Amino acid sequence: MNGGNLAGAIRGPVMLITLGALLALDQSGPYGISRTWPALIIVFGVMKLLERIAARPAGYPPAYPTAGPPTPGGVA
Repeated sequence: MNGGNLAGAIRGPVMLITLGALLALDQSGPYGISRTWPALIIVFGVMKLLERIAARPAGYPPAYPTAGPPTPGGVA
């Protein structure tokens, strides 16, 4: 299982844990679900970002593209 699949596989459980924590906070704390629901969007975005980072192949995209074709022998 590569990193992209792992991030996708844990997205659902992480979202359910976050929702449960927000509902518990709604019942016992000063913050209602109407004030804390954006946390679900933030967690979802972070999970998607981690999934994209983990699924990106090594070496892609290049850090700095070269200005032209490589020169023979590697000497400019």
